[in-house]
Amino acid sequence: MNKQPSLFGGAMIIAGTVIGAGMLANPTATSGIWFAGSLLVLLYTWFSMLTSGLMILEANTHYPHGANFDTMVKDLLGVPWNIINGLSVAFVLYLLTYAYITAGGGLTAGALGGLLPASSPDGAPLWMGQLLFALVFAGCVWWSARLVDRFTSILIGGLVLSFVWATGGLIGSVKLPVLLDSAAPADTSYWIFVGAALPVCLASFGFHGNVSSLLKYFRGDARKVSRALWGGTLIALVVYALWQLAVQGNLPRSAFGPVIAAEGKVGVLIAELSKFTATGSMAQILAFFSYTAIASSFLGVTLGLFDYIADLFGFDDSRAGRSKAALITFLPPLLFSLRWPGGFVTVIAYVGLVATVWTALTPAALLYAARKKFGAGRGYSVYGGYGMMLWVLLFGLANIAAMVLGMMGKLPVFAG
Repeated sequence: MNKQPSLFGGAMIIAGTVIGAGMLANPTATSGIWFAGSLLVLLYTWFSMLTSGLMILEANTHYPHGANFDTMVKDLLGVPWNIINGLSVAFVLYLLTYAYITAGGGLTAGALGGLLPASSPDGAPLWMGQLLFALVFAGCVWWSARLVDRFTSILIGGLVLSFVWATGGLIGSVKLPVLLDSAAPADTSYWIFVGAALPVCLASFGFHGNVSSLLKYFRGDARKVSRALWGGTLIALVVYALWQLAVQGNLPRSAFGPVIAAEGKVGVLIAELSKFTATGSMAQILAFFSYTAIASSFLGVTLGLFDYIADLFGFDDSRAGRSKAALITFLPPLLFSLRWPGGFVTVIAYVGLVATVWTALTPAALLYAARKKFGAGRGYSVYGGYGMMLWVLLFGLANIAAMVLGMMGKLPVFAG
């Protein structure tokens, strides 16, 4: 009964939350700055996002286990900022939950189509896949964080196996001239496209809604949470770097035009790759990879939203309290997904902009206020002092500037 939660399981929750659709978008979003530039931007983003998450962790050590953003921000930054932060958290996490139910439901419906004799040639009805996907994975979150830990570890195992299977051949056929873009003219500009890459990379390292959940899960052991954050995000960074190598080492930068025009769709990416290297059964493998990535991200994201809702409304950890939190967490995005299964495309561009509030600006402000009020963290203090707070703040402002300029059409955009 008193068995300690595993560090491996905590790291898997973080890795599962982080690794998602962002991975498939990264090679396209970074095609302008190409391989070397993409590695630098990914490294910069990983370090900044990890540090901001650790800032939340230190601030969280001053509060009871289970206290979430709502409690901390209200106490340290005041009601007005808490309203802004709360709206940003709810908007991003609900929208991601909605997107994952829609995408995961579509994949589930496609898989069910081969099992149900009465199904249409295109598979089972989308609503059936959405309901099944939501019920199974939402049930895991409702049951306990430990079940999320176990389920996520299985999904990450499948994700890693499918990733190795899909990319093993590609990495083996990497061509150095393609990777270094040797055929490009000497005056080719790369860094002018960095603004278009930053927001996508930021969205690829989102885990901040899970920090408080992990501190509760590890019963207040902040150092163990810190190691889980380092481990989980490092796994994601390595996976992203290998995927960049596999794609940008085979598909020339000059041939990225059709993929960019299709907004990075996996099918188009594989079709273009097949012109330069053998892709075999990669489409089916990547479909499986996508499902494990979406399911593990869904578990991680909704665990954070679930605990945020429970903290916001003061629900206890009993079955009745968890049931109330589950209804508020899952019912709205499920209903929206059933009613508007493709509607998130029109607003998903704003997720990164809104997420920057609580993944960069709020963590830096929280840590500054927490140290002024309480001093160093209880059992854990993040590295870097005030200089690191400024680093994270400037990281957030740089991403906001890039997103706003992009929406205004003021950023250079690589078209292939």
